[in-house]
Amino acid sequence: MKTFAELYDRAVERKGEAELAGRLPSCKTPEELIETPDDRILAAMTQTVFSAGFVWRVIQNKWPGFEEAFGGFHPATVAGFGAEEIGQLMQDTRIVRNGQKINAAIDNAEYVLETSNEHGGFGRFLAEWPLDDTVGLWSHLHKNGKRLGGDSGPRVLRRLGRDTFILTGDVTRSMIDQGIVTKKPTSKRDLAAAQEAFSAWSAESGRPFCEISVVIASTVESSPH
Repeated sequence: MKTFAELYDRAVERKGEAELAGRLPSCKTPEELIETPDDRILAAMTQTVFSAGFVWRVIQNKWPGFEEAFGGFHPATVAGFGAEEIGQLMQDTRIVRNGQKINAAIDNAEYVLETSNEHGGFGRFLAEWPLDDTVGLWSHLHKNGKRLGGDSGPRVLRRLGRDTFILTGDVTRSMIDQGIVTKKPTSKRDLAAAQEAFSAWSAESGRPFCEISVVIASTVESSPH
C-alpha cells in the first residue's frame, strides 16, 4: 500500500495540481449535516435511484418536474402515496415513469421517516455515524433503504455532502495495483480493507475521504471519477 503522499504526487503528475484541486469535492460539517432537512435527504436518494442505469443528464434536466410531481419530497407526503398517486405518477410526463423506482421512492420515504423519528433527524443520523465505519453506513442504507446498494448508497452520501469515499472503477483499480484488494470490494473483508486504507490515508493527510477518493482515482488512466 502506498502512502497518500506518493499517491498525491502521482495524481499531480498526471493531472496537474490546479486541475486536481479543481476536481476535489467538498463535504459538509456535522453541524451542516444535522441541519439538512429530511426532504433533501429523500430527494438525494430518489435522484440517485432514478439516475442509476440511466442517462444522468436526462434526470438532471427533468429534476424540477420530479420535485413538483413528488410534492417537494416531504417524506410524510411521499410515504402516503397509494395506488391512485402511483397511477398518476406513471402517467406524469414530468418524470421518468419507472414503476419500480417510483415504489422505491415511497419505500425510502418510510425509511427516512423512521430513521428521522428515531434519531431526531436523518441528517443527525448521518452526522453521528462514525467516519471510521463509513462502509457500515453504506450497509445500513442498503439493508434499510430501497435500491441503495452498490455504489448508490455512497453516491447519495456524496450528493448530501456527507464525507465518504466511492469505490469507482478507478479507485478500485488503484487499490488492486497496491495489493489492498484483488477485485471491487463487496465482501465484508474487502470492504473492511478499503475502509482501513482510506482511514490510514486520512490520518496521514488530514484530508476527508471525498478528496482522497478523487486523488486515488486520478492516479490511473481512466474515465472521469
